[in-house]
Amino acid sequence: MTGPDAAPARIDTSRPHPARVYDWWLGGKDNYPVDEELARRILAVDDTAVRGARANRRFMHRAVRAVAEAGVRQFLDIGTGIPTEPNLHQVAQGVAAESRVVYADNDPIVLRHAEALLHGSAEGGTQYVHADVRDPDTILRKAAESLDFSRPVCLSLVALTHYLGDEADGDDVHGVLRRYVDALAPGSHLVLSQVTPDLNPEAVEKAAALFRRGGTPFFPRPLAEFARFFEGLRLLGPGIIPVTGWRPEPVDVAAQEEGIVPVYAGVAVKP
Repeated sequence: MTGPDAAPARIDTSRPHPARVYDWWLGGKDNYPVDEELARRILAVDDTAVRGARANRRFMHRAVRAVAEAGVRQFLDIGTGIPTEPNLHQVAQGVAAESRVVYADNDPIVLRHAEALLHGSAEGGTQYVHADVRDPDTILRKAAESLDFSRPVCLSLVALTHYLGDEADGDDVHGVLRRYVDALAPGSHLVLSQVTPDLNPEAVEKAAALFRRGGTPFFPRPLAEFARFFEGLRLLGPGIIPVTGWRPEPVDVAAQEEGIVPVYAGVAVKP
């Protein structure tokens, strides 16, 4: 299990990284000029980018709270990103202090911030795994040092799958996700959000093209492809829906008046 005393990882500042672009949209400080440049260029062609990033964070808060209130006490968050409070462990442990959380990411900046991620409740626990989502064997093996996979786990991949391709000889995003879900016990939950071309196709395609030119593969998915991630699982109400509409709180209702957010979200339970 990676901890805050891990050897420093080299941070490549010559090309943008999606986690740092996302950090800039959220108003964070852990990004570089190359990230800000891409973030601004995307925002110029897709004015939903900032509110989409914020809507994703609020969705994560609502979804984790709902899962914790349903009794789940273990959480595996992949594609953690740069810590932004309140983070997942703070939400889960705010509901149940004994909740255990494992974060996983492959960004050296997130590794640098691992110590901040590890500050959880005394009753529960938080750990960090420095590994890529496309390496489920490593992530599951290291997560099992803290989580009991014979009991329900909440698997969270918020705003991550649109960076992974479909090809079986490439990222094989559906196959990779199935390997994680297969490792989960009945009663486990899956929390997902994903950029879609359905709601704002022209702007989303322009943003995707800018990501690709910056060296980051980007795969917006229509509803049918996003729904495939939940095959064999039981969706919780209200099902798959634009992210601001998933069990919205007053701030989300107000955000809906600002315009669309081309992101689908869903939460499901494993029967």
